[in-house]
Amino acid sequence: MDLHWLKPLLGRPAPFTTVYLDSTAADTAGGSDALDRWHQLRRDLEVQGAPVSVMEDIGELVSQPTGVAGAHGRVIVADAEGVRVDRILAAPPAQSQATLGLVPVLLPAAQAADESTRFLLVEADRQGADLSWSDWSGAKIGEAEVVDGDHDVLHKVREGGSSQRRLETRAEDSWERNAEVVAAELDRVVSERVPELVLLTGDIRAVGLVREAVGQHVRERLVVVPGGSRADGVNGDAFRANVEDALRLHRMRRREQVLEQYRTGTGRGEGAATALADVVDVLRRGQVSELVVARGAVAPGAVLRERQLWIGPDPLDVALTGEELASMGVQGETRIVPADVALVRAAVAQDAGLTFADDGSIELVDGVGAVLRWTDSSTPSASVLSQSADTARLRNVG
Repeated sequence: MDLHWLKPLLGRPAPFTTVYLDSTAADTAGGSDALDRWHQLRRDLEVQGAPVSVMEDIGELVSQPTGVAGAHGRVIVADAEGVRVDRILAAPPAQSQATLGLVPVLLPAAQAADESTRFLLVEADRQGADLSWSDWSGAKIGEAEVVDGDHDVLHKVREGGSSQRRLETRAEDSWERNAEVVAAELDRVVSERVPELVLLTGDIRAVGLVREAVGQHVRERLVVVPGGSRADGVNGDAFRANVEDALRLHRMRRREQVLEQYRTGTGRGEGAATALADVVDVLRRGQVSELVVARGAVAPGAVLRERQLWIGPDPLDVALTGEELASMGVQGETRIVPADVALVRAAVAQDAGLTFADDGSIELVDGVGAVLRWTDSSTPSASVLSQSADTARLRNVG
């Protein structure tokens, strides 16, 4: 799961104001809306000493509708100079919260991103297609871009004889040419904007033609979803359920692909690391391709919430102790933060992804591991003894 959208927070001046807000609209006369929830959070931030200008900026954003129907959330992060991150969350937080601190609270945003997929929805018929982009959360779909071919013999007729055959041939040709126009546009926009997934729906014949005409870079992320159409009369609830199924399966495959890389790396003793000390080591060396965290390890009171790490000004300045950080020659202000905060910060800095593993799906010492980009002779290696009951023995530093 990509964390690049958190990069604008790196190197910014503290303090950071982090807001996780239930943005679901009130559905009863007595219900509270996002602005009411924000007013409650603002009082908390005032007590914490948040800058007035920052709170005003956040309030202005919250007062604007998100354009998302149904239950959803929002994360807003500001530094001392203003808002740097404003994102919709596909699901509302269990509890709205606002925090002022020397570092932003990024883990809830990363967890929300793990359940999100940015996709392109393509609704095709025999004349063309409507292309609609989801936002980062996958909860909001923008206005459709209309892509139509210029071949207008779209229907076969039932007259018999050679005239019918000619019209049928012309209609087939029109469908194919129009599908090629749509495919060419898909090839272009997917190359430029790189969605995780392309969802293709609509007329069965048009869907097949478009699918055959697109290039490999589109085909490898394309999923056909039944039930959609450019025309009116679609069963909206059924189609949305089909879309959700496709997105859920994609997230499962995305997660399993990373976990299988981790299993392979631990099995051969290279290409992966586990245990907090080893993961800290490979993070500060910039070796991490994907940080892997057990869901249970970041629950309140769990290991990565209770353990603390030392960090310096650079996100890759991270260590188990202050003495270790000093021995690295770190200059400037140092501080102690929860382990999950330091790990996510370092992962963002080196363009690493983040995957949350269901408890028991893989062996993670201290609830954390990493898939590595590269290794050398000094890289800690991890091997997992699947039948050992002693997690301390699972760590094997080579």
